[in-house]
Amino acid sequence: MYEPIRSKSVHSMAGERDFPHRSREEELDIQLAGHLAALLAVTDELGLAAEAERIAEQVARLRGAPPARHAGLSGADPAALHHRALALAGRALVVAASRADTAVAILAAGRMDAHTAALRDARLVGAP
Repeated sequence: MYEPIRSKSVHSMAGERDFPHRSREEELDIQLAGHLAALLAVTDELGLAAEAERIAEQVARLRGAPPARHAGLSGADPAALHHRALALAGRALVVAASRADTAVAILAAGRMDAHTAALRDARLVGAP
């Protein structure tokens, strides 16, 4: 009834030698460096030079090379930037905790606290 398959299926699993594999730790390093690089861009835009340097050091450690720095300003509302930075720091904290990177976890938690305080202060300044 059915004709046997005469050629290799295009749906077969690739062999171990067909493509490079990364370990879970390498994948987490890549993910963490990405979150920190995004946080660095927002931190640069907020004009927080000292904090940006600390983040850049961690990105360089994870990637093995210094990160590209944010070149332009978006003109976004500072409160929106603080919200974005808070979310990015939270993501970095989750990944840092899963890979047991204490230095980045402390840095991310500190950035979360700072951005939360900035948002709280912005609400107090804007209040009637």
